[in-house]
Amino acid sequence: MRFCAPRSISPSPVRGLFDEESDTDSSTGTSSDSSYSGDTLDELSDSDSDLPSYMKRRPESKVNDAELRQIEETIAAIRLRARHHDPYEEWEKQARKDAYKTARKEVFTRETKLEEYQATLRATEAKRLADLHAKQMAEVQARLNAFQMKQKREEEQLREGWKIRDQDLWNKVEGAIRDEEEKVRKKQEEEKRKREEEERKRKEEELKRRLKKKKEEEEKQREETERKERQEKEAKEARERKELGATTAEEDWREARSNLLKLKNGVTRPVKAKKEMKSEWSKWRRQITPKIGQITNDPRKSTELYSSQLLNIMKPNPPHHPVLYNALLSSLSKAIIEQAETEVTAEKRSSVPLAQATWNLLGVLPGFADVLWAKLVQRVGGWAVPCTIPGETDFDGHKWTPGEREKAMGYRKSQTGDGTESSAEFTTRVCGIMRVYFGILRCSAEGMGGKPVDRSLKMFTLPRYWIWFARMLGQRALLGTGVAAQLIYTALDVMGSGAVQVWGMQWYKMLQLLYEGVTDGYEKGKVIGGDSPEGKAAQVRVQLEVERIVSGR
Repeated sequence: MRFCAPRSISPSPVRGLFDEESDTDSSTGTSSDSSYSGDTLDELSDSDSDLPSYMKRRPESKVNDAELRQIEETIAAIRLRARHHDPYEEWEKQARKDAYKTARKEVFTRETKLEEYQATLRATEAKRLADLHAKQMAEVQARLNAFQMKQKREEEQLREGWKIRDQDLWNKVEGAIRDEEEKVRKKQEEEKRKREEEERKRKEEELKRRLKKKKEEEEKQREETERKERQEKEAKEARERKELGATTAEEDWREARSNLLKLKNGVTRPVKAKKEMKSEWSKWRRQITPKIGQITNDPRKSTELYSSQLLNIMKPNPPHHPVLYNALLSSLSKAIIEQAETEVTAEKRSSVPLAQATWNLLGVLPGFADVLWAKLVQRVGGWAVPCTIPGETDFDGHKWTPGEREKAMGYRKSQTGDGTESSAEFTTRVCGIMRVYFGILRCSAEGMGGKPVDRSLKMFTLPRYWIWFARMLGQRALLGTGVAAQLIYTALDVMGSGAVQVWGMQWYKMLQLLYEGVTDGYEKGKVIGGDSPEGKAAQVRVQLEVERIVSGR
């Protein structure tokens, strides 16, 4: 059975002080709850009629002690709530009223005193300000009187000063007149002396001018003689280079740009203009790209690939039209270079079979060397020569258009975002292509296929390896870039050890120049690779590679 009550039956300790029943129970040592224990059942029976139906006792059920105790507590709580008179609450209520009255009286008294104090304070302050004002007026009047006396004395002194100043002024005027007369006399003497000096200098200048003119004529004659001698020497060197098949870096770059322009205007555009030839070109081109991707490190498979498959594509029976053949050479070159950009960049060992297959094709495909060289320079810029790209005009003299020179330098669109590729992307791509190029030069030294070297393959023969290093060390503008240091490391990694057997001590001297260039610098304060993070990393690679080659490891 469960009962609930709105308040506890136990009175608070404070209220117990005013509760007579609580005092009685405490003095007798019994609790208020125990007063109901004697006749609980009788009271329950008497009050059943007053209780709600859910609190009426059921006669047939037996009530245990716990339930009986709960019933008694509930009844006691109800009676206390309904009948109990709390003196403490009345006292507390009356105390609040008395306190409010007392507080209002105190506030009224304090406000009255405050107003009287403020009135007294204002009167005192007004009297003080009046006294202060009178005192300040007296001081101001005294100062005005003193100022008037001082002003009078100063006026008298000023009048005396003006008289003295007038006298001094007249004295100064007379003195200035005398001084001006003396200046005029001295100026005339100085002008006369200057005229004499200028005349003397004019004669000396005339003599110097004649001597200078004579010296310039002699210098001009000497320069003209030297120019003629230099031109004769350059013409002689050009004839010797022509006889030997050697060229300058600028000539190699111009030749590549010229071949590229001829390839675009004389081959690619005519092929694209004719629908039948374009269809035929697309059919063969789609067969070239997969074959380049199938080149492996197995010499037998690479030989079979280039001899039985690529050669059948490039030299079928009947042969291609000459224009279509050159267009396919351009596609083959592009496929090889793109393979170098992707595969060799990811795994440098894949450059070996690609270089071998390219060298084999160079020996059997007429005109392939010129086309491949033109496409190579197109993709890497002047780094294949190496040389710097002209700043204002192309090889044919026309001015660069916006973005054209940057493209001629080898830069392409970035693969990771908009705009031109970054320096790191450019370096990685160029090094992949140049690794294949240096591999072709190594294949020419090893005599792949047992064929003699043809003069038409001059850009892909072993001497180009030495020429590349010699030109690179002579290009100061290129040496300070990170690309130069990384390409030098790539070249040494491909064929640095083999070059010792070809050039001997001369190659060791070349290695010494490279080592000094990345450690001490090729000029004061300038090292190969510059100060960029990529350049510094490439410097360390070049240094370690030179040490490896010299030690014979």
